[in-house]
Amino acid sequence: METVCNLSEKSCAPCEGGTPPISREQIDRLLPSLDGWGQTGGEISKTFQFRNYYETMAFVNALAWISHRENHHPDLEVGYRTCRVRYSTHAIGGLSENDFICAAKIERNLLNV
Repeated sequence: METVCNLSEKSCAPCEGGTPPISREQIDRLLPSLDGWGQTGGEISKTFQFRNYYETMAFVNALAWISHRENHHPDLEVGYRTCRVRYSTHAIGGLSENDFICAAKIERNLLNV
């Protein structure tokens, strides 16, 4: 079984149209390794809570750095003390391993921001 550690050590691979989304079985295998992440409607998401706006923005900026390095970008909903992160692979119209890799990188590297 993949773990956050295993996933976070991988790098995203380019996805092109015509590549199928990962299967329900793959989603069910990968999702339990991501604490607090849920899956609905072809995406995975989690809402992170912070003490103040500064911590929220520090998290968003660190997440942007990871996204840039992996060339895989989430949809974000940013509030004063919250940030909802939603991953899906738009080019294939569903979830790819890249979504889980980036979520794992957040879990492993950004929770103490």
